[in-house]
Amino acid sequence: MSRLRTPLTDLVGIEHPIVQTGMGWVAGPRLVAATAEAGGLGILASATMTFAELEGAIAKTKANTDRPFGVNIRADAADAPDRIELLIREGVRVASFALAPKKELIARLKDAGVVVIPSIGAAKHAVKVAAWGADAVIVQGGEGGGHTGPVATTLLLPSVLDAVDIPVVAAGGFFDGRGLAAALAYGAAGVAMGTRFLLTQESTVPDAVKQEYLSRGLQDTVVSLKVDGMPHRVLNTELVQRLEHSGRWRGLTAAVANASRFKSMTGMKWSALVRDGLAMRRTKDLTWSQVVMAANTPMLLKAGLVEGNTQAGVLAAGQVTGIIDDLPTVRELIDGIVAEACARIDALAALR
Repeated sequence: MSRLRTPLTDLVGIEHPIVQTGMGWVAGPRLVAATAEAGGLGILASATMTFAELEGAIAKTKANTDRPFGVNIRADAADAPDRIELLIREGVRVASFALAPKKELIARLKDAGVVVIPSIGAAKHAVKVAAWGADAVIVQGGEGGGHTGPVATTLLLPSVLDAVDIPVVAAGGFFDGRGLAAALAYGAAGVAMGTRFLLTQESTVPDAVKQEYLSRGLQDTVVSLKVDGMPHRVLNTELVQRLEHSGRWRGLTAAVANASRFKSMTGMKWSALVRDGLAMRRTKDLTWSQVVMAANTPMLLKAGLVEGNTQAGVLAAGQVTGIIDDLPTVRELIDGIVAEACARIDALAALR
């Protein structure tokens, strides 16, 4: 079997330098355990889980694999410290963050032996979390799905590699072994993929929704500000087009209704939502209308990725959606990527 040893595999204790990202409503125990068993790093998405649901998800993942896995935490969540203590108690190997965690949270995790890997979108953010003690970073370029920035991975990745001396994992636009070989050539320690893992057999996304992804071309994603007030790459569906052409107040009214439904579903109190909103407003410099729209996002994603309602839901998608045409098992995916990457690296060596 082909193997690639990198600073990421050594740091986490995994076989292959491939990360399955913590996608809300998608990265559950089944997908994460399958990734871990195939030798990669699977990351549970906890932002769409209550604390009790996260406890159950960790237990279920551990029941299906004894290999390392991670949990993604919203650094600005009101109960982030409690979730971190849960990770420590359960012996979770990796804590990942979509936003830079506070310095104190990183210190607590590192004292307990948990590997800390924040996701960042700029070299200056990588420098900051590295100075705070982060063990590695995931850097996502503009090709990635979900919240994304305007800079392509091919430019963002080298800027981050030049700025820090900790392992850097490349994300945004990766789906095969050629991409992994290219990332390693840049100096990255591995790649992280979301959409590619969403489109696998172990992904719990409804089959009809997977077929919707597979039917799309390279031009069929769009970065919208109307989903939650921040740049969000999604499939360009009729719903997204309606949101794009909706007035400010119409979108805000719908967002308030969805935020209320999210509150009921998760059991959160309005006070907790307000605390989270204040934290988001402070850390992301958002307006109040953007904060309300952000609370709307989980319900829009749930409608599409869980309930399969592509007419009422939003489907986060990287640009690689337009080039993926199959639904392999996770093991087939990872084994194939590593084998292809090794072949490309060997072919490059032959050019010397």
